[in-house]
Amino acid sequence: MQYFSLKAIKPTLFVILACIFCSNAFAQTPTATTTVKAPTAAITGVTTYIDKFFKTYEKDGTSRAIINIFKTNPLVDSTSLKGLIAKIDTTRGLIGMYIGKELIVQRKASNSLVLYSYLVKHEKQPVRFTFMFYKPKSDWVIYRLYFDDQVDNELEESAKINGKP
Repeated sequence: MQYFSLKAIKPTLFVILACIFCSNAFAQTPTATTTVKAPTAAITGVTTYIDKFFKTYEKDGTSRAIINIFKTNPLVDSTSLKGLIAKIDTTRGLIGMYIGKELIVQRKASNSLVLYSYLVKHEKQPVRFTFMFYKPKSDWVIYRLYFDDQVDNELEESAKINGKP
Protein backbone atom coordinates (compact mmCIF):
# COMPACT_ATOMS: atom_id res chain seq x y z
CA MET A 1 0.00 0.00 0.00
CA GLN A 2 1.34 3.39 -0.97
CA TYR A 3 0.75 6.61 0.88
CA PHE A 4 1.14 10.11 -0.45
CA SER A 5 2.86 12.54 1.70
CA LEU A 6 1.06 15.85 2.28
CA LYS A 7 4.42 17.57 1.89
CA ALA A 8 4.74 16.22 -1.67
CA ILE A 9 1.20 17.36 -2.66
CA LYS A 10 1.54 20.99 -1.48
CA PRO A 11 4.19 22.08 -4.05
CA THR A 12 2.34 20.30 -6.86
CA LEU A 13 -0.97 21.87 -5.86
CA PHE A 14 0.69 25.29 -5.68
CA VAL A 15 2.05 24.91 -9.24
CA ILE A 16 -1.34 23.80 -10.57
CA LEU A 17 -3.17 26.71 -8.90
CA ALA A 18 -0.57 29.20 -10.14
CA CYS A 19 -1.04 27.95 -13.71
CA ILE A 20 -4.82 28.30 -13.46
CA PHE A 21 -4.66 31.87 -12.13
CA CYS A 22 -2.07 32.94 -14.70
CA SER A 23 -4.05 31.49 -17.61
CA ASN A 24 -7.18 33.35 -16.48
CA ALA A 25 -5.26 36.61 -16.30
CA PHE A 26 -4.03 36.19 -19.87
CA ALA A 27 -7.51 35.26 -21.08
CA GLN A 28 -8.85 38.61 -19.87
CA THR A 29 -6.53 40.80 -21.93
CA PRO A 30 -8.18 42.43 -24.99
CA THR A 31 -7.01 41.49 -28.45
CA ALA A 32 -5.46 43.90 -30.91
CA THR A 33 -8.56 43.70 -33.11
CA THR A 34 -10.82 45.08 -30.37
CA THR A 35 -11.53 48.72 -31.13
CA VAL A 36 -14.03 51.18 -29.77
CA LYS A 37 -15.19 53.73 -32.29
CA ALA A 38 -15.46 57.23 -30.91
CA PRO A 39 -18.65 59.11 -31.80
CA THR A 40 -18.31 61.68 -34.54
CA ALA A 41 -18.42 65.21 -33.18
CA ALA A 42 -21.26 67.41 -34.36
CA ILE A 43 -20.32 70.17 -36.75
CA THR A 44 -21.55 73.34 -35.08
CA GLY A 45 -22.53 75.43 -38.11
CA VAL A 46 -24.34 72.51 -39.71
CA THR A 47 -26.28 71.46 -36.62
CA THR A 48 -27.33 75.08 -36.07
CA TYR A 49 -28.87 75.14 -39.56
CA ILE A 50 -30.61 71.81 -38.96
CA ASP A 51 -32.01 72.85 -35.58
CA LYS A 52 -33.30 76.10 -37.09
CA PHE A 53 -34.84 74.09 -39.96
CA PHE A 54 -36.83 71.87 -37.59
CA LYS A 55 -37.98 74.78 -35.42
CA THR A 56 -39.29 76.51 -38.54
CA TYR A 57 -40.76 73.23 -39.87
CA GLU A 58 -42.77 72.88 -36.67
CA LYS A 59 -43.76 76.53 -36.17
CA ASP A 60 -44.06 78.04 -39.67
CA GLY A 61 -44.45 75.03 -41.96
CA THR A 62 -42.59 73.23 -44.70
CA SER A 63 -42.31 76.04 -47.22
CA ARG A 64 -40.63 78.49 -44.87
CA ALA A 65 -38.26 75.81 -43.48
CA ILE A 66 -37.13 74.68 -46.95
CA ILE A 67 -36.71 78.19 -48.32
CA ASN A 68 -34.77 79.36 -45.24
CA ILE A 69 -32.28 76.50 -45.28
CA PHE A 70 -31.68 76.88 -49.02
CA LYS A 71 -30.91 80.58 -48.53
CA THR A 72 -27.49 79.32 -47.40
CA ASN A 73 -26.79 78.24 -50.98
CA PRO A 74 -26.94 81.17 -53.45
CA LEU A 75 -26.90 78.76 -56.42
CA VAL A 76 -30.35 77.35 -55.62
CA ASP A 77 -33.41 79.20 -56.86
CA SER A 78 -36.28 78.98 -54.38
CA THR A 79 -38.81 78.44 -57.18
CA SER A 80 -37.10 75.15 -58.05
CA LEU A 81 -37.95 73.88 -54.56
CA LYS A 82 -41.71 73.92 -55.15
CA GLY A 83 -41.85 70.20 -56.01
CA LEU A 84 -40.05 69.19 -52.82
CA ILE A 85 -42.24 71.48 -50.72
CA ALA A 86 -45.42 70.09 -52.32
CA LYS A 87 -44.29 66.48 -51.74
CA ILE A 88 -43.49 67.12 -48.07
CA ASP A 89 -46.72 69.07 -47.47
CA THR A 90 -48.81 66.31 -49.05
CA THR A 91 -47.14 63.72 -46.86
CA ARG A 92 -47.51 65.86 -43.74
CA GLY A 93 -51.23 66.11 -44.39
CA LEU A 94 -51.45 62.31 -44.25
CA ILE A 95 -49.14 61.54 -41.32
CA GLY A 96 -50.27 64.10 -38.77
CA MET A 97 -48.56 66.68 -36.62
CA TYR A 98 -44.80 66.93 -36.18
CA ILE A 99 -43.65 65.51 -32.82
CA GLY A 100 -39.85 65.65 -32.94
CA LYS A 101 -36.66 64.38 -34.54
CA GLU A 102 -33.94 61.83 -33.76
CA LEU A 103 -30.55 61.56 -35.39
CA ILE A 104 -30.20 58.32 -37.37
CA VAL A 105 -26.70 58.76 -38.73
CA GLN A 106 -24.00 61.36 -39.24
CA ARG A 107 -21.31 60.86 -41.87
CA LYS A 108 -18.31 62.94 -42.80
CA ALA A 109 -16.68 62.46 -46.20
CA SER A 110 -14.13 65.17 -45.45
CA ASN A 111 -13.89 68.44 -43.56
CA SER A 112 -15.95 69.99 -46.37
CA LEU A 113 -18.75 67.49 -47.00
CA VAL A 114 -21.04 66.06 -44.31
CA LEU A 115 -24.36 64.25 -44.11
CA TYR A 116 -26.95 64.14 -41.33
CA SER A 117 -29.97 61.85 -41.51
CA TYR A 118 -32.91 62.24 -39.13
CA LEU A 119 -35.95 60.19 -38.23
CA VAL A 120 -38.72 62.78 -38.15
CA LYS A 121 -41.56 61.71 -35.90
CA HIS A 122 -45.15 62.52 -36.79
CA GLU A 123 -48.35 61.28 -35.15
CA LYS A 124 -49.06 58.45 -37.60
CA GLN A 125 -45.70 57.50 -39.08
CA PRO A 126 -42.04 58.48 -39.27
CA VAL A 127 -40.33 60.05 -42.27
CA ARG A 128 -36.67 60.73 -42.95
CA PHE A 129 -34.86 63.94 -43.78
CA THR A 130 -31.28 63.70 -44.97
CA PHE A 131 -29.22 66.87 -45.15
CA MET A 132 -25.93 67.12 -47.03
CA PHE A 133 -23.80 70.19 -46.40
CA TYR A 134 -20.81 71.41 -48.36
CA LYS A 135 -18.22 73.99 -47.37
CA PRO A 136 -16.64 75.34 -50.60
CA LYS A 137 -14.72 78.10 -48.78
CA SER A 138 -15.36 79.14 -45.20
CA ASP A 139 -19.15 78.78 -44.82
CA TRP A 140 -21.41 75.73 -44.87
CA VAL A 141 -24.17 75.61 -47.49
CA ILE A 142 -26.97 73.12 -47.96
CA TYR A 143 -25.92 70.94 -50.85
CA ARG A 144 -28.71 68.35 -50.96
CA LEU A 145 -31.89 67.70 -49.02
CA TYR A 146 -33.59 64.32 -49.29
CA PHE A 147 -37.01 63.43 -47.97
CA ASP A 148 -38.62 60.00 -47.92
CA ASP A 149 -41.04 57.81 -46.04
CA GLN A 150 -39.21 54.50 -46.59
CA VAL A 151 -37.14 54.34 -43.40
CA ASP A 152 -39.42 51.69 -41.86
CA ASN A 153 -39.18 49.55 -45.01
CA GLU A 154 -35.39 49.79 -44.96
CA LEU A 155 -35.31 48.76 -41.32
CA GLU A 156 -37.53 45.76 -42.06
CA GLU A 157 -35.38 44.80 -45.08
CA SER A 158 -32.21 44.99 -42.99
CA ALA A 159 -33.58 42.25 -40.74
CA LYS A 160 -33.88 39.75 -43.59
CA ILE A 161 -31.27 37.13 -44.31
CA ASN A 162 -30.20 37.75 -47.91
CA GLY A 163 -27.91 35.49 -49.89
CA LYS A 164 -27.19 33.12 -46.98
CA PRO A 165 -27.12 29.36 -47.72
